[in-house]
Amino acid sequence: MAEQEYDLIVVGSGAGALLGAIRAQEQGLKTLLVEKTDLFGGTSALSGGGIWIPLNYDQKNSGIKDDLETAFSYMKRCVRGMATDDRVLAYVETASKMAEYLRQIGIPYRAMAKYADYYPHIEGSKPGGRTMDPMDFNAAKLGLPALETMRPGATGNMLFGRMSINAFEAHSMLSRELKSRFTIVGIMLKYFLDYPWRSKTARDRRMAGGQALIAGLLTAANKVGVEMWSKSPLKELVKDASGRVTGVIVEKNGQPMQVNAKRGVMLGAGGFERNQEMRDQYLTKPTKAEWTATPVGGNTGDAHRAGQAVGAQLHLMDWSWGVPTMDVPKEAAFRGIFVERSLPGCMVVNNKGQRFLDESGPYPEFQQAMLAEHAKGNGGVPAWIVFDASFRAQNPMGPLMPASAIPDSKVRKSWLNNVYWKGETLEDLARQIGVEAAGLKDSAHRMTEYAKTGKDLDFDRGGNVFDRYYGDPRLKNPNLGPIEKGPFYAMRLWPGEIGTKGGLLTDREGRVLSTEGQVIDGLYCVGNNSASVMGPAYAGAGSTLGPAMTFAFRAVADMLGKPLPLENPHLLGKAV
Repeated sequence: MAEQEYDLIVVGSGAGALLGAIRAQEQGLKTLLVEKTDLFGGTSALSGGGIWIPLNYDQKNSGIKDDLETAFSYMKRCVRGMATDDRVLAYVETASKMAEYLRQIGIPYRAMAKYADYYPHIEGSKPGGRTMDPMDFNAAKLGLPALETMRPGATGNMLFGRMSINAFEAHSMLSRELKSRFTIVGIMLKYFLDYPWRSKTARDRRMAGGQALIAGLLTAANKVGVEMWSKSPLKELVKDASGRVTGVIVEKNGQPMQVNAKRGVMLGAGGFERNQEMRDQYLTKPTKAEWTATPVGGNTGDAHRAGQAVGAQLHLMDWSWGVPTMDVPKEAAFRGIFVERSLPGCMVVNNKGQRFLDESGPYPEFQQAMLAEHAKGNGGVPAWIVFDASFRAQNPMGPLMPASAIPDSKVRKSWLNNVYWKGETLEDLARQIGVEAAGLKDSAHRMTEYAKTGKDLDFDRGGNVFDRYYGDPRLKNPNLGPIEKGPFYAMRLWPGEIGTKGGLLTDREGRVLSTEGQVIDGLYCVGNNSASVMGPAYAGAGSTLGPAMTFAFRAVADMLGKPLPLENPHLLGKAV
């Protein structure tokens, strides 16, 4: 078997893996990154690119006041004891340093002043400023050859499925700001007038969200000289007689190859959501790999099993980063429904036609509510999102653009009774989708009444600052609108995810712990390959990418023999 040697081997190519590889190479460690699929970027390339960073460098510019103790106490409450205090503190202390490092290597971010933490009712939350969105990135900096090796973004994250939009622009459009029409026109003009670029590739020169982040990281990786292999799946970890992990065996060009690592191996190969066997073993039923919104071909838990084989401890394996998803024909993965469900004039119902959740709440709780409702025997899987003609005229929903832009007559005929269902009356719609008509009519009536009063008496939709972010500020309650004008529409929702939370248990340096609680020397793990520092929660938008890159940053420091100390150890064990 052929052998090669590096200082560090990184498995995976999402944000955490790439940042770790860049930082290590920059610090003088000869680094190899291996990726299972034929494209780099992992699930991160499909993401919104946001990072949850307390005390970030752009908060002052946005007029946001934050402090470390408040952020730590909020996150600790969210985590509910499912991650150790020192890991939580390490994240809160280091996240801002990692964000500054991103800026130094050419990936600046800006704080989202109006995007609230996901749990406004938990003490220590902020109404905005902790979530950051990447600045737009010019794909020409990466170059066309490298661009072709990068995973394209999710169709649902782009205007008309092809033009990049960032989080600020998306919010402007969906909240109906006056400037939003000019924003849309500007995006379209930039795209269509950029003929020199479009003549070379169908991908937008202007990259936003996860595309901007990954393009920036790949540019930085190429600049510092990280060696990267695609189509090189991990087969097993190699360890010596002492138990230290000393390398990997990967499959390259169809042949096994041992690659040795003098300083360590960093696993950053994503979750296990594409592995049906592991889903059946760990996740709440019903569960299907096809419902996930992550890339096909990756995230199959290979690195989880490789870690187990060398004695690694698993944690949080029954948790995922849940999101409702839709099956859209010709899209490789199911599409996540992140924001449209917040818009006024829609509701989500079970098989009895009854609402069972706050439609505008955080999407992980949405998925959990679907599964809980199904467990009660009420048919929450699938659930149905229902809206009327007025909503359809003004708003997008999944792949459906507003009828004012693309009327039903222009929608693909094959989508009717497949992607969406349509009935002239609520009774007709209920019959088509198999829900109880009486329940559906009652739910629509109640929503219409709540829209008049501005108060959802069932689930308090729109009752907090997070809910209201994606809503119509012109209304008494930005998230409540009537459902009364036919024809009526329904679309099917599944309990999908953007990744699993469970993985190899690590310490605050990203070092993997054994089933006996001891450090496995030479083995590090980040991102969804590791057990999330967020525990069962989602503290705020960017709670996946932020920790992935932050603990990669800390792990490299440890490899160099310069672990980052805790600066505020007095907070450990402090009651909240």
